[in-house]
Amino acid sequence: MRYLDQVEVKGRRVLMRVDFNVPLAESGRVADDNRIVQAMPSIRHVLDRGGRLILCSHLGRPKGEKRPEFSLAPVARHLSGVLGQEVPLAPDCIGPEVESMANGLGDGEILLLENLRFHKEETKNDSGFSRALASLADLYVNDAFAVSHRAHASVAGVPPLIGECAAGFLIKKELDYFNKALVDPARPLVAILGGAKVSSKLGAIKSLLGKADKIIIGGAMANTFLKAAGIEVGSSLVEEELVETAGEIMSQAKRDGVLFYLPVDAVVSSDMEGRAPVRVIPIEEIEKEEMILDIGQATISLFREALSNARTIVWNGPMGAFERVPFSTGTISLARAVAGSPALTIVGGGDTGLAVNMAGEAHQMSYISTGGGAFLALMEGKELPGVKALEECVK
Repeated sequence: MRYLDQVEVKGRRVLMRVDFNVPLAESGRVADDNRIVQAMPSIRHVLDRGGRLILCSHLGRPKGEKRPEFSLAPVARHLSGVLGQEVPLAPDCIGPEVESMANGLGDGEILLLENLRFHKEETKNDSGFSRALASLADLYVNDAFAVSHRAHASVAGVPPLIGECAAGFLIKKELDYFNKALVDPARPLVAILGGAKVSSKLGAIKSLLGKADKIIIGGAMANTFLKAAGIEVGSSLVEEELVETAGEIMSQAKRDGVLFYLPVDAVVSSDMEGRAPVRVIPIEEIEKEEMILDIGQATISLFREALSNARTIVWNGPMGAFERVPFSTGTISLARAVAGSPALTIVGGGDTGLAVNMAGEAHQMSYISTGGGAFLALMEGKELPGVKALEECVK
């Protein structure tokens, strides 16, 4: 695979897949421009070297319909301000008018295509749609790590159709940090996994058994492991069909010498909205009508101690229903413990990145991935279609 700084861009039409799927405020302005900022090194590289840049992205889930609330117009306005030059928005992402605008670009000029997902063919990786996109340029760059686990047209369909391809600097950074964390880590390597379901992270847990020195499990997914350990968890979310699998994973960890940590106390309530009484109890004392909604102070101390000698920490998934104040302490406390560690700290995107920002500790992390799903796919040992397409692209 080649990277952006290894290809010539001057005078060439460069189709760059970026991830500008950013949150918008009610006013229609960009509410959080982190994903735009992360793409700027690649964008500036092309423009500063005389490339003719054509950006493409999706926004939201318009499901193949051209819906104005999912237009990239606010992104074009925001990007114009960040760049200090006008970023025209094409009326569509394919078609004669778009082709004319792309062909009319001069050196160092830029064009943003309208939402790719206004066409259902994007998510279906339709060959005709891929050809239409590919016809706009003679160099393809993927800098959208967050969608590189999707075999969509702009990610996997276009690269084989363009004569030359490269990865942008954001993808390079993501892969470099992943390699530092999980391919050749400084040890001990501690993996923290949380979130709602074991099923969504089963592959990652199994993969980590052969890589991590310690595995910490929190969030609702811990309930399935607790039940496998013989602990009743009241009305908490449990994936009954995976209780046996959870038990096998814990047995495998013990055989492999991987230290496996589960909560020892919990914040519980009969109402996850916080309208019913909330109490902190040992994990064995949960009443039938109660749900585990956060880890308790004893568990926070246990997990903090487990992190104390770590040299690499990888974290994906919150410790509870952190969006609600009564159940946010565990996740925020863990974020502060990870931030205070001298270890290399890699945080998966999505909810985990949001939680780290809520805790005010984002600046203390070594790296926060821009792609929760893509990061998790790498943790599972899966091949990313977007990366594979770049590797197989005709040079």
